Amino acid sequence: MAEFNFVNNERVADCSDRPTSGTKSMTYDYIVKSQTNDTDYPPDACTPYVHGNAQIDNLQVNGSVTAVQVTASGKTLTSRKPFDIPHPNKDGWRLRHVCLEGPESGVYYRGRLTNLNVIELPEYWKGLVDPESITITLTQIGSSQDLIVDKIEWGSKVLIRSGTASNIDCYFLVHGERKDGEKLIVEYEGNTSDDYPGDNSIYSINK
Repeated sequence: MAEFNFVNNERVADCSDRPTSGTKSMTYDYIVKSQTNDTDYPPDACTPYVHGNAQIDNLQVNGSVTAVQVTASGKTLTSRKPFDIPHPNKDGWRLRHVCLEGPESGVYYRGRLTNLNVIELPEYWKGLVDPESITITLTQIGSSQDLIVDKIEWGSKVLIRSGTASNIDCYFLVHGERKDGEKLIVEYEGNTSDDYPGDNSIYSINK
């Protein structure tokens, strides 16, 4: 909105870039598109527009972002989760991958176990992962060791033993399901995503 000064008794608009001020509105409203800078905008004039689309050079978000439908480069995202990044070790190249998918909010921990028989899971797994959902994959290295998951203690330790009593040397991959949220309903009856029987607000929806 323009400010006005009076020069030689004539009103002159001051359109310099000024910071905004006022009381914050916390409602989810459209951005107002003013039709005029005139402070004497007639009350019987056309109703101001609001933005159905908007463009901005830079955006700073100081709070949370709620995504109703996400678009990229003018295209609605596909039902897959592809992404494109600069190549990590080849100048002038790019890398394109697609995110791994599954029927749960999965967490994994992987590594190598050498001359040990205990996989110590990260401390944060105690509050993050359902211990009843934990599964372990072992890949023996160098020789057949007849590896066995002996037991899982308190959802924090995985005990391994060798059926041949040989020294253990293996790669491990531990999966678990997060417990800090609603369990995913993988298939449901309905014609649109609005028919989802759970919390629909946390998902990116492809119509």
